Amino acid sequence: MASAAEQLQQNFNLSSFAKATELKQRIWFTLGALVVYRIGTYIPLPGIDADAYAQTFKNFSVGIGGMINMFSGGAIENMAIFALNIMPYISASIIMQLMTAVIPHLEQLKKEGEQGRKTINQYTRYGTVVLALIQAFGIAISLENSTSNVVIDPGWTFRITSMIILASGTVFLMWLGEQITARGVGNGISLIIFSGIVAGMPAALASTFELGRQGQIPALGMIGVIIGVVFLIAFIVYIERSQRRLIIQYPKRQQGNKMMGGDKSHLPLKLNTAGVIPPIFASSLLLLPATLVGIFGTTDAPGWVTLITTTLGPGQPGYMLFYAAMIIFFCFFYTAIVFNPADTADNLKKYGGFIPGIRPGERTAEYIDFVLTRLTVIGAAYLTFVCLIPELIRSGAIVSWGSSIPFYIGGTSILIVVTVTMDTVAQVQSHLLAHQYEGLIKKSKLRGSRR
Repeated sequence: MASAAEQLQQNFNLSSFAKATELKQRIWFTLGALVVYRIGTYIPLPGIDADAYAQTFKNFSVGIGGMINMFSGGAIENMAIFALNIMPYISASIIMQLMTAVIPHLEQLKKEGEQGRKTINQYTRYGTVVLALIQAFGIAISLENSTSNVVIDPGWTFRITSMIILASGTVFLMWLGEQITARGVGNGISLIIFSGIVAGMPAALASTFELGRQGQIPALGMIGVIIGVVFLIAFIVYIERSQRRLIIQYPKRQQGNKMMGGDKSHLPLKLNTAGVIPPIFASSLLLLPATLVGIFGTTDAPGWVTLITTTLGPGQPGYMLFYAAMIIFFCFFYTAIVFNPADTADNLKKYGGFIPGIRPGERTAEYIDFVLTRLTVIGAAYLTFVCLIPELIRSGAIVSWGSSIPFYIGGTSILIVVTVTMDTVAQVQSHLLAHQYEGLIKKSKLRGSRR
């Protein structure tokens, strides 16, 4: 008789997907929520002269504006109600996680389980509103200071209206992301960023091929870009699926006249435990100087603000160094948050498991931490390579025509798209497997009742 796992393998096909009603409902909900988000990126902010803003954005999109527009899903290009996107929420999450590590009260909340996590999430939401209002004020001031007379009727009415609308757009996207996570498939926040990047990729590819047709990018350069993108995708998939498996041994124990246990299992440690979070967090911090310029204005900004903006502009050495440093920092920081070697060692000891050759308890925690640190070093190097090599090409440091390549074909955008796709597909497969197990359980009950 075939085992349950073998039956699942045999029945895991399109017919199982057709029967998974709950999964289909989750997928439709996710798609519907993302459609709502995409519609919002085309609803313009009131009080803006569209033609004047289009001319202003054309000059703004060359530098950091192009990167901001990519993460906003094109909402900056349209100056839409979702122009801030989800980035204030990400910034608030960074601040809250850093504060959790240094403030005893927040650290205690984190240890209180589900209730403590809800409280911390509520603090994060409050922080999101504050940051969104500050950034919205910066955008309003920046629009008023534009030389193209972008704002039809400048003044505090426009500023307050813009702050309320843009901050409300961010809060709505935060709520939408939470709903996708709870009622849909995949991580809602990641999918919102993913959908914005994917929506802009066709136009970015078309413009790249057009530049190749016009001769601004040589033929060999176009072939190199295509091969590089394919290699980068394959490399990301390979690393994201890589893991170190620590063998876990369970001792034998006697129950009655039978000897039970003695099984072997493994503890999987991913090569990149932090996932796509470090590049997103680092990119979010790199966008803060643009907010400062928006608040002070390009002409009235203090010298230190101008210095930071020029130093941390895309393609600058300071930008590369800061980006790499933040990716490495958040790799170790986020890994320390999501994986606790001491808790893992305690759980193994509680259930009688141990790593062969390692004493249970503190020694096991030290060994897991040692292995995890080495893996994180490799993962940080991998993320830094994936995110910085395309940026070096785009800066013109490697090839003169590199600056013509759009942000959408950069390492960060490709990493987000590939990683989020893999995570979403894995969740779909887990839902299908759960549905298959439920079907097998029902069949086994029916057979038992017939007997």
